[in-house]
Amino acid sequence: MAASLHQRPAQALLTNPYPLSPRLISINPQRSSFLPTRGKLLILFSLLIVVGFIFPYMRFSNNSVFSNTQFAFQSKWKNYSLKEAVSFVGRNGTVIICIVSEPYLQFLNNWLISVSRQNHQDMVLVVAEDYATLYKVNKRWPGHAVLIPPVLEPHSAHRFGSLKFKCLISSQEPKHLANSNGEVGGYSGWMGFFNFTARRPRHLLNILDLGYNVMYNDVDMVWLKDPFPYLEGNHDVYFMDDMATVKPWNHSHDLPPPGKKGRPYICSCMIFLRPTSGAKLVLQKWIDELQEQPWTTTKKSNDQPAFNWALMKTEKQVDMYLLPQSAFPTGGLYFKNKTWVRETNGSQVIIHNNYILGFEKKIKRFRDYGLWLVDDHASESPLGKL
Repeated sequence: MAASLHQRPAQALLTNPYPLSPRLISINPQRSSFLPTRGKLLILFSLLIVVGFIFPYMRFSNNSVFSNTQFAFQSKWKNYSLKEAVSFVGRNGTVIICIVSEPYLQFLNNWLISVSRQNHQDMVLVVAEDYATLYKVNKRWPGHAVLIPPVLEPHSAHRFGSLKFKCLISSQEPKHLANSNGEVGGYSGWMGFFNFTARRPRHLLNILDLGYNVMYNDVDMVWLKDPFPYLEGNHDVYFMDDMATVKPWNHSHDLPPPGKKGRPYICSCMIFLRPTSGAKLVLQKWIDELQEQPWTTTKKSNDQPAFNWALMKTEKQVDMYLLPQSAFPTGGLYFKNKTWVRETNGSQVIIHNNYILGFEKKIKRFRDYGLWLVDDHASESPLGKL
């Protein structure tokens, strides 16, 4: 009896207590607005035809707008001159330049972070060696990259000890002179190599001719301090030693004496020049030395020996200044002499990741010493995370 009080009749479970009105359930075909009429079908069909005709045209028009915008962007930077670029980035009559191809954009970014920490990023001009670098840098950082023809072939960068390059073929060089590695061999291909190696002193000389001071850096460097206070006096050319031998704290700032090869061992990876006749003389002699050297596939040197010969041969005519070793050590000293690093702790200004071969090895060494900044600090670069 008690159980039956909590049970509902089976019929109640199947019956809707709120039945729809018979008027709503029934449909009058003559009065319904939901059923398509012949006129409505004709209108719908016409609309489909119109949309089908216009939509592809709209897509084509959008693609054309994009293509035109891209063409305008590329044309702008292709025609961007060195004079315009230097005028844009120059601060207090000084420009900082680096020369970069696409494979080394991460190194560029790492170096830029360190430069930005010293508030000198606005002075930086990236001399792009290929169009990919030109467009990528200017898209993220307009006006800070320029390309000076001839243009290097894609993927022509070589993993040199100091992020330099071996024999390269420019877009103007005959392809039949190259071997399977993209190198130019023998005297007949010497001009292919010269087209690259003479570029750096030519770029620097062109900037001096525009009346600007110029600092050149390789991008496998990291700034720990502002280097400009260390450019004491009013000398023509400033440079750093490439020797790992420890010098006295108050060593001479004159050009060091020749070594076993008959020339000094000065690093061409960090140079500061004023627009003087002396500095221009060094650069022109550097170019001349490159022209005179017998570059071959068996002698794949970079342009640093020629720079040293130029310094030695113009020493009596040019006011030169060797930067302090404690502030500008070579990689062979900073990364391999822990005792020296401990004794000079806090005095380093620019660290150069040379005395090591290989792209990946350089990155690993920077990481080991906490100098690979792009992993955690890419937002500090004007280029952001690449």
